[in-house]
Amino acid sequence: MAMEMPSINEKELLSKRHAGSLAIDLGATTTVVAFQGEFDKATTLLEFPAISRTKGEIPSLVWHREDIQPSYLFGQEVLSSDLAKNNKDYICNDFKRWIGSPDSPKPNKSNLSPEKAGELLINEIWQRLPSHFLIKRLVLTAPVDTYRAYRTWLIKACSKLPVDEVALVDEPTAAAMGAGIPAGSKLLVVDIGGSTIDLSLVALEGGEGKAEPIAQLLRFNGQELEGKSNQILRCAKVLSKAGLRLGGRDIDRWIANHLFPKVPLTEEILNAAESLKCRLSQKGLTELEPLLEKRAETNKNELATLEMNRLELEKLLIDRGLLKSLQKLLEQTIAKGETNGCSIKDLEGVVLVGGGAKIPLLRNWLKKKIHPTPFLTPPPIEAVSIGALRLTPGVTIKDVLHRGVSLRCWDQRSKRHSWHPLFLEGQTWPTQRPLEIILAASKINQIEIELVIGEPDNKQTHEVIYVNGIPTIREKDNQPSITPWAERSISIELNPPGKPGEDCIKLKFSIDEKCQLKMQGFDLRSKKEIREIILGSVR
Repeated sequence: MAMEMPSINEKELLSKRHAGSLAIDLGATTTVVAFQGEFDKATTLLEFPAISRTKGEIPSLVWHREDIQPSYLFGQEVLSSDLAKNNKDYICNDFKRWIGSPDSPKPNKSNLSPEKAGELLINEIWQRLPSHFLIKRLVLTAPVDTYRAYRTWLIKACSKLPVDEVALVDEPTAAAMGAGIPAGSKLLVVDIGGSTIDLSLVALEGGEGKAEPIAQLLRFNGQELEGKSNQILRCAKVLSKAGLRLGGRDIDRWIANHLFPKVPLTEEILNAAESLKCRLSQKGLTELEPLLEKRAETNKNELATLEMNRLELEKLLIDRGLLKSLQKLLEQTIAKGETNGCSIKDLEGVVLVGGGAKIPLLRNWLKKKIHPTPFLTPPPIEAVSIGALRLTPGVTIKDVLHRGVSLRCWDQRSKRHSWHPLFLEGQTWPTQRPLEIILAASKINQIEIELVIGEPDNKQTHEVIYVNGIPTIREKDNQPSITPWAERSISIELNPPGKPGEDCIKLKFSIDEKCQLKMQGFDLRSKKEIREIILGSVR
């Protein structure tokens, strides 16, 4: 597949402006912003002077008071400004949790609803983007449990942003993709955020020849697609979920209270406690090595020195009951998952994200509890935003099948041939892993198995799909019939001959970068290899 080259005018534009996709992962305590250029392989975390805590990370805070100038503060500005410190009742925080929820709390003195606060923060980020960036696509993330309501809010919140494409990805799928877990897998996502701990046992879309998950388009070519697009909603299926309203900021409070039990917990002390916690979570630090943090002032304007070592921090977390709480959450999540047919042994991996993912005690505890399930630790803060960009065609360029492809197999029960889908319409290619199929003999002394490949004949309706990474309106089939490929059948010799119902061969099918259907495998009885062959081109 050849990529279309930019025109002369487009080349001139790209030489002046950095074109690409922007991902915003709005979090309960931290909002992560990442960018990936059209021709970049890696993502870049963006830093915004004044409102960023660190590169890529913005505290999810909005301060608003109408009778004071400036009337709005965002992110780190809220934590650094004396204006906000002296008017704390006007701070809107933890608003992400309530967006799309029917139980949204009443606004405080800021008079900002959770939806309005989130909209203001997203717009502020957009306004602060570097002038040389050309954002062609905005990718946003959404929680699974309030996905539809959250999507409706996002369409409205982003309605005035000057970007042609807006796409949405659910957070568990994005976290999994950020960790490199393939589509079709079942996994446990452990998110230890600033204000909550959430465990989600989810099944990702895709696998076994099904279309892999991609971002859902909310806007295409400048037009809103709500109610107009037939793009299939591919959201991770939550098999089980449990949560606790406790997170990283609570750990900061524990640290500060432990070190200064008689001192009111000011923002300065809590921020110093957070910094100390992060430093104690760094690699290469011994358990007994003490660390100091001197950036806090007490209520008596005295400089507070926070001192702690990793062993003390771990003892504090255990004494406060953090591991016991995690144990209960894990038990609840696994128990609910088993009622939906999924246990720990069925998991492809466990993904740990969020700021608390850096704490060694929690990482080591979780490793022991889920052993031997693979333990995956993507960059904890930016995992979701990186995964969101990976799910957005145009960044990682992949095409999709227009028709799909099927294999004619003998059905032992019905005693007749039937079509078994190999890769369905919408499947991205090249494929990440092969599809495995075991074929059995259908008659006595069968000396070969014939492979017949076919593809659907499409009838017409409309949907939005991606072609060469670009969203395209195209026609879709509702009830396809299968047409065999002419003169493309192949026979595989059975030696020894097969018996009716006997499993004889295992085949692995894949699609390469030229959109060619490949097959290889081996004889289950003789273990003889079936060398890779190209069956033909799919479309």
